[in-house]
Amino acid sequence: MSPVPAVPAVPEGAVPAVPEGFAAAYRDQQARYPAGEPGWQPVHTVYVPADRFTARTVSEWGEQASSLVKAHLPDADALAEVFGVPAGLAEGVHARLLTKLSTEPVEDLRIDFEDGYGVRPGEEEDRHVARAVEAVAALHAEGALPRRWGPRVKSFADGDPARSVRTLGLFVTGVAERAGGLPPGFTVTFPKILMEPYVTLFAGVLERLEARAGARLPFEMQVEAPQTLHFLRPELVQSLGGRLAAAHFGVFDYTAAIGLPPHEQRLDHPACDHARHVMQTALAGTGVELSDGSLAASPASGRTGDVHALWRRHAELVRHSLRHGFYQGWDMHPSHLVSRFATVYAFHLARYDDYRERVSAWEERRQAGGGIMDEPATIRTLAAALRRADAALP
Repeated sequence: MSPVPAVPAVPEGAVPAVPEGFAAAYRDQQARYPAGEPGWQPVHTVYVPADRFTARTVSEWGEQASSLVKAHLPDADALAEVFGVPAGLAEGVHARLLTKLSTEPVEDLRIDFEDGYGVRPGEEEDRHVARAVEAVAALHAEGALPRRWGPRVKSFADGDPARSVRTLGLFVTGVAERAGGLPPGFTVTFPKILMEPYVTLFAGVLERLEARAGARLPFEMQVEAPQTLHFLRPELVQSLGGRLAAAHFGVFDYTAAIGLPPHEQRLDHPACDHARHVMQTALAGTGVELSDGSLAASPASGRTGDVHALWRRHAELVRHSLRHGFYQGWDMHPSHLVSRFATVYAFHLARYDDYRERVSAWEERRQAGGGIMDEPATIRTLAAALRRADAALP
């Protein structure tokens, strides 16, 4: 064995001192980019207009989706044909789909007081807020409230923030009073943010409500306009004191704002890819979750061909989002639950064993096989994908 060489003496001044100001810069780095390992994130957000929302909504969506599976997706062979899932995976995906629809059809629920609800007289919206409060309290009492839930309020961009703030205040304080405190999982969605100050002003509204609610009130911002992309940055997230939980892409408002023709208002348009990639780069490392938008369509009829056509189109869009690193999207109709869960489960299961083998090989300092030479950054990505799959799969 060769002798270990002695450490040479270091001449005075040969090693520079740590640069002055490093400690402050490092603290700033940790504050701006606090994100750790990915945890559970809902695979979807279900939007329901506030005037149609009841304590039965969640179970009704699950029942309707299960009925569609029974009628139009009876077995693994049908799932493999409709969604292009390999035969070896189809049985497992089908079983998981049935389990999910019967136990937790909705992971994230948004009671919509904005576009899906429209502009109503003030007293009417107040009545619908009161009804929504009662429904949320009932769901909570039954243990059936989704893991994430909350309202989408109106924008400040129309020049009338009073309605948005009133609905939010009545909803939050009402639920807290009826449920004996605000149940876990609350978030509020803030849409159409054309001006950066609106984000700070809305966070201030939440801060003032927190004392009444007895809980921290996080919010999601919707990215629905090209103007919003200009002020997405880590410093904005940091200034909000941890209240910004997520950024959701709004495909239809965004494509309309940049002048795309109606037939090109689609989630997989290259212009939407650009917007999503700006969101990713601007918010990377901040801990802000990202969600994609929706498909504004339902089956044209109850015939199997029309149901399958809807599922195939929705599955294409879900796969597009997943390939681009967006692991959550909006679902607007019970039929979407089927194509959402089937596509998400197939996506995670298709490479799960391969990813696990490559991570194990790296940890054991051996070759994974197949001529692959994994970099440390790839291993971190593989490990994150496994954690994300474990959190998403029932």
